[in-house]
Amino acid sequence: MIKVSVMYPNTPGARFDHEYYRDQHMPLVKARMGDSCQYYTIDKGLAGGAPDAPATYVAMCHIFCDSVEAFQAGFGPHAEEIMADIPNYTDLTPIIQISEAVVRK
Repeated sequence: MIKVSVMYPNTPGARFDHEYYRDQHMPLVKARMGDSCQYYTIDKGLAGGAPDAPATYVAMCHIFCDSVEAFQAGFGPHAEEIMADIPNYTDLTPIIQISEAVVRK
């Protein structure tokens, strides 16, 4: 299983609409990807590791798929539509990482 992490840096003055992201954007991603997306999670940044430090990321999502190929097959045909929705909830540029989910308990 792989995890596609999409992370939005916590940049002062940036705009991020958590409700739109939760209620509109990520359901759109899941609907377009269909069974290629096993499930997804959304994180809302609260704090950093040091006392009183801000969160490194204002938000993250993690999309779980069987393989990189499954992700590409589900996301690729809809990439333009999904990416065009980003300005509806943020002016940030996301950072993306694909990882192997090594342990799942």
